[in-house]
Amino acid sequence: MTSSDQDQARNKPDRKRQARSTYAAIASLAIPTFGQLIAEPLFVMIDTGIVGHVSDSALAGLSIGSTVVLTTVGLCVFLAYGTTSQVARLMGAGRRREGMEIGIDGMWLAFIIGVVVCAILMIFSRPLCSVMGASGQVLDAAQQYLNALIFGLPAMLLVYAANGIFRGLQKVNITLVAAISGAILNTILEVLFVFGLHMGILGSGLATLIAEWYMGLFLTIPALIWARREGASLRPRMSGIASSMGDGFPLFLRTLALRVCLVMTVVAAAHLGERVLAAYQGVNSAWNFGLNMLDAVGIAGQSLVATELGAHHKARARKMTDLSAKAGMIMGVLVGLVMIALGLFATPLFSPTPAIRSLITVGMIVQGAFMPIAGWMWALDGILIGAEDYRYLAATCSLTALVYVACLLGLTNLARGWEDTWRIAMLWGAINILFIGIRAIFNGLRARTDTWMDQALVAD
Repeated sequence: MTSSDQDQARNKPDRKRQARSTYAAIASLAIPTFGQLIAEPLFVMIDTGIVGHVSDSALAGLSIGSTVVLTTVGLCVFLAYGTTSQVARLMGAGRRREGMEIGIDGMWLAFIIGVVVCAILMIFSRPLCSVMGASGQVLDAAQQYLNALIFGLPAMLLVYAANGIFRGLQKVNITLVAAISGAILNTILEVLFVFGLHMGILGSGLATLIAEWYMGLFLTIPALIWARREGASLRPRMSGIASSMGDGFPLFLRTLALRVCLVMTVVAAAHLGERVLAAYQGVNSAWNFGLNMLDAVGIAGQSLVATELGAHHKARARKMTDLSAKAGMIMGVLVGLVMIALGLFATPLFSPTPAIRSLITVGMIVQGAFMPIAGWMWALDGILIGAEDYRYLAATCSLTALVYVACLLGLTNLARGWEDTWRIAMLWGAINILFIGIRAIFNGLRARTDTWMDQALVAD
């Protein structure tokens, strides 16, 4: 055995220990982070399970209303992602007070955006739901749900911003407690308002509104306390708020492009019939839940890689990137199997209507089969965000949106003469092959280079 072979044999156990240590670090951050990420999708999933037993039109209306809410909240994801990467990198560089003040700036920005968006949606809720294809009883249900829920937007955006601080500090256990207790409160109030007080879909929206403000206070107060302990100012700094907005603008464009894709998918489902739209909502609620499990892995990798880049440990950042991508794929396999099982055995949880149940089964199976590639792509997406590679992500996601929307419009017109089973399969097949697949190619090509890491190191 040569000396080189001997060195490789000695280093092999070290590499295995390093890999196990990295996976453990990813899990320790991903599990609690999942708690925060699932808050809004979990509330919508609970709403779906309960409202689905009110009426088919109520479930279809929920699909429209929840899409407006999730799109609005999703567009502000930069409040968490941007803050996470900045706080983590500053912590890695030993600049704790500065990192905390950036987090506080993000919280002030979140509250301002939440109030403004809430006021806008109060005025335009019905026209928005109508533009998305809702009419008649479906439109009435969508507006009732949305009008109740929009008052919780400031709270949910504060949660996003506060979690940027928690992730950057790698203190994320509190988010899991908030999500579990918030979900329990939401479920209890849902049953009380919808079935006990017979308030229908309006009661569902009110229950979620209360749970959102509970979570907002639960997480905002500790974030402020921790910031004060680090000596950070809690007052609004207009320069810091403006900087947070400017730094997050490319990330906002990236998210806007992706949300356009998801909104257009709901519009397509609405034009393919009430049963397809109702079934799409059943699959979509589970999909959003599963995607946040994948996103939790990506954010854990984001925090770890950003910390290493802040400390200028490029080789360790590369290794963590590779291991995080593998962890994302493994999580995708697990989530995909769960989705397929839900589609085969648990469709009564989403609707009492046999025809809609069968469509949900088809959608769940199609979606579950593609989840591994989604897990890999989502992990790389989080890491590139952590390196603040926002311009690349904005450009590639915009290109993805152009291709996806163009293809979706053509497929929707083609599917007008198809049976509902093929329609729902087409929708979820398009999401995975085009919306996720194209992004996976772009993210994979970028991750193979050192450009994104070099940019982050130069920025420091």
